[in-house]
Amino acid sequence: MSNEPLKLFAFDVTAPAHLTAGSWRDAADAGMRYTDLSYWTGIARMLEEARFDGVFFADTVGCHDVYGGSPDAAVRDAAQFPINDPALVVPAMAAATRHLGFGVTASLTYEQPYALARRMSTLDHLTAGRVAWNVVTSYSESAARNLGLAGQIPHDERYDMAEEYLEVCYKLWEGSWQDDAVVRDAASGTYVDPRRLRPVGHRGRYFDVPGVHLCEPSPQRTPLLFQAGASARGLRFAARHAEAVFVNTMTPELTRRGVEKTRAAVVEAGRDPRSVKVFALVTVVVAPTDAEAWEKYERHVRHASYEGALARFSGWTGIDLSGVDPDAPLEYAAVDGVRSIVDMFSRADPSRRWTARQIAEFLGVGGTGATVVGSPRTVAAELRRWRDVADVDGLNLSYATKPGSWEDFIELALPELREQGLAGEGGGARDGGDTATLREGFYGAGQRHTLPDHPASRIRASARAEAESARREAENGHGDGTGAGPTDGASSAYAPLAGSATTPPH
Repeated sequence: MSNEPLKLFAFDVTAPAHLTAGSWRDAADAGMRYTDLSYWTGIARMLEEARFDGVFFADTVGCHDVYGGSPDAAVRDAAQFPINDPALVVPAMAAATRHLGFGVTASLTYEQPYALARRMSTLDHLTAGRVAWNVVTSYSESAARNLGLAGQIPHDERYDMAEEYLEVCYKLWEGSWQDDAVVRDAASGTYVDPRRLRPVGHRGRYFDVPGVHLCEPSPQRTPLLFQAGASARGLRFAARHAEAVFVNTMTPELTRRGVEKTRAAVVEAGRDPRSVKVFALVTVVVAPTDAEAWEKYERHVRHASYEGALARFSGWTGIDLSGVDPDAPLEYAAVDGVRSIVDMFSRADPSRRWTARQIAEFLGVGGTGATVVGSPRTVAAELRRWRDVADVDGLNLSYATKPGSWEDFIELALPELREQGLAGEGGGARDGGDTATLREGFYGAGQRHTLPDHPASRIRASARAEAESARREAENGHGDGTGAGPTDGASSAYAPLAGSATTPPH
């Protein structure tokens, strides 16, 4: 158990509404401003001034069209629809801040790793190292069909692809460029020394990537990595690659079971269990008194949509609840959607059998996370339980209305949390100091790159060892000191980076 202050991220989506069904119906909600860039820069400044660690953007590339076999219910309730690309608002938000981090969800199922690696490096450059990638494999049949597939790739195979996908990204980010490759030598007319580049030479089951990364090394090289897999296969993937794990929640006691499983899997993967930070999804409804907070919560409940909540659940899980008896108990089903959500409702609490109505009521405000209601002291007491009982390291704070829920939290709850040592001062350097990378906010000053027990670090170490060996050979009169393969474009001659576990060729 950690006694460290909780890290705080605001949890959002570039859409009119996210997890709370019907949030847009509240007159105080500003979700309809999701297309207004000044809205996003204003949110960034608000979170920066409150010294949040970051803002975490969820995303989806499909429409929730499972409920009733149609997208109509989701469309009516603006259930994560319409939705813009979150990566495109990050540079503007970064320009308005110095310390705020940015978690960006991006699916690896529908985009080649060479292209996504470039986008993440670009964001890492433009944010001065304040970006994280929430690695997802996508769950939506709608997305699969609209992005050129006949149907969704089976759940476990998506994670098999993800393993190789990240291997390719690590090679590009960590092994393709030496730190000193950019020389900007006007006298010789050399901006980048080609001898200090290394084609990655990857040939695997799913991907062939022969060449060099398009971007020079960014501040973090590999962005901080979030993951939310809770199935057995997803957990193994997260244990190997994630630096932060995002969990859906009900109670601290039930969440603790998942946290213990995650930390045990991290140990099994050969990593320090405390190096992986666990974030719980929580929505806070706070007011000066408990009675006022509950009055506010009941107002949010009145705006919530039964069909909107179940359209979200059906879209996430692939289970159509439109034709079931709202009060009949539901049974567990193994699905290719978001298994963690199915598990949460059917397995997390063995003493309870959920109905469709109860699921809609639970999801109505705050979605798949717990909702904490009360005065600042009540909220602080409950969030202490999340830290101490659930053993989480941070919170992804969703909202009932935006930005009102965050404004209330900042004004009322945050001072109490800081007074009790439950919230820190944000991850970046403050008061005129140099801006820290997001990873330094997690692991301390100077830790810009992945920790030594992370697979990306092994590729980085291998590449540096090869470069050093090449330099020694050049000094001794053997070879040219390049550490690189041929430069005539013959990509088939490029050997994979030594020490990396390339998937067998297809």
